[in-house]
Amino acid sequence: MTIRAVVFDFGGVLFDWNPQHLYRKLITDDHERHHFLETICTQAWNTEQDAGRSLAEGTRHLVEQYPQHQALIQAYYERWHEMLRGSLPDGVAILEALHAADMPLFGLTNWSAETFPYARANYPFLQRFRDIVVSGELKQIKPDAAIYEASLAQVRAHLPDIEPRELVFIDDVAGNIDAAVALGWQGIHHVSAERTAAGLRELGVRF
Repeated sequence: MTIRAVVFDFGGVLFDWNPQHLYRKLITDDHERHHFLETICTQAWNTEQDAGRSLAEGTRHLVEQYPQHQALIQAYYERWHEMLRGSLPDGVAILEALHAADMPLFGLTNWSAETFPYARANYPFLQRFRDIVVSGELKQIKPDAAIYEASLAQVRAHLPDIEPRELVFIDDVAGNIDAAVALGWQGIHHVSAERTAAGLRELGVRF
């Protein structure tokens, strides 16, 4: 078996994105802040926007439920860029090493179509990817099989005869890796850059 392309998830692998980065500034009490992010502006709610719902609609829906928290809810997307602290250097180093070794690189990310342009404009390493599947643009989301099929089709536009087993997907969410493996892909659950690099080498990737 030869790995012919590597597909990267973004958040937690290449990007340090976390609502805590913003809400530490807005809610100083730890318990209050955790409660707000676990019960109101939840990851499940944010995922709806990653799946294609507009930021305005998602915000409006939540403000209607919790009008007393309107300012805090609106801040989520008005100040979204403050949640994106920056890149994760160790993950980006793997990306750059693979690029230097001429490995075809692709992206597969759960990300709102409205916020992803900010990342494109501010992080030049995204130019290393031949193509990127953004969930909010397709209105499909990991770990649903459809978005992996869309990613495979995108890869095949560049490498027409590639088989799923010749792809390796790197993601920090175990369930997303399980979904890829179920479709015949190779998968690496990203826990640390060291373990991911070792996993790639175990699959025969040289970089």
